[in-house]
Amino acid sequence: MKRIRLILLLSFAACSIMPVFSQIQKQESQYSNADTINDDSKYEVRRARAGIIVLDNGAETRAFEPFGGTQVGAMSYAEMVNSYKQAFGDSVAVYCMTIPNAVAYYCPEEQRSWTNNEKSVLDKLYANLDNTIIPVKIYDELESHKSEPIYSRTDHHWAPLGAYYASRCFANAAGVNFRPLSSYDAKTVHNYVGSMYTFSKDIAVKNAPEDFVYYMPQGIDYKSWFINYTLSKGKTVGESAPVERNFFIHYKDGSAGAYCTFMGGDTRTVKVVTGNKNGRRLMILKDSYGNALPAYLFYGFEEVHVVDFRYFPHSIRKYVADNSITDVLFANNLIHACSPSTTRKYLNMLAR
Repeated sequence: MKRIRLILLLSFAACSIMPVFSQIQKQESQYSNADTINDDSKYEVRRARAGIIVLDNGAETRAFEPFGGTQVGAMSYAEMVNSYKQAFGDSVAVYCMTIPNAVAYYCPEEQRSWTNNEKSVLDKLYANLDNTIIPVKIYDELESHKSEPIYSRTDHHWAPLGAYYASRCFANAAGVNFRPLSSYDAKTVHNYVGSMYTFSKDIAVKNAPEDFVYYMPQGIDYKSWFINYTLSKGKTVGESAPVERNFFIHYKDGSAGAYCTFMGGDTRTVKVVTGNKNGRRLMILKDSYGNALPAYLFYGFEEVHVVDFRYFPHSIRKYVADNSITDVLFANNLIHACSPSTTRKYLNMLAR
């Protein structure tokens, strides 16, 4: 009998999401769920007090975090986004695209009590945005594609394909050009096992490698510059001068770091000049989920600036003014968005 195991979460890397889990009593049951397993499969279910949910399905094993966020946290995040719009005024369009986590789509119905409901929290977040903010609601779009590989099975991030569908929603809201996947060169890292094995130490995750497929834009002459940050105890203590770098880094098959294909990770601010001449300059304010978004938007903006709120040490107002930013997109996953530390860090960036 195949099993679903809930494994104790030991630690997260610096770029990981840090969910707050509810206390849960151990329990066993059986279920069948067509969204995650074959209809004729039966599974033993185990759960511990806190941890990662592992859908042990052999070669298709999937692991993900339960969601511990609340509507209160979502409302605070929405109020923070509102304050950015008030600070930037009418000259800058502000968009909010909060990204659901895999648990929203792949948690079996019988185990929904193990996690808070992401859809209701997302609805509350959007309901508290000022009408001057442009919401980019991607929940239903992703749900319509959940049978496709839009989230990694072995990593805590979404997959590049999920980011593609979300970017299309944003491009439509922003009124900019967007290209189909046929305009991209698909690259594959085979035998990828991401962070979920490191976090869970569950052998079923290790034994279920997947393909990490990403998409490089073609037919557009873009260049990217990196400002790399030096960290001490998780805080930015130094930075480099801007240096021209490749936006994409190809990892070899079997590499656990394949998600760092985009910009090499989080600890940098990146400026991409695309060759478009439409006067639109986008700034993406993001966590690591946002890394997979920018390349899909090279066709629609003259410049794309990528800023990670955890490491950016300067005044965001000054950056917007100095770079003539016209559009600001908040692209954080919901677990991060509901964290008080996320809202606090964004407000600190605005106050500098």
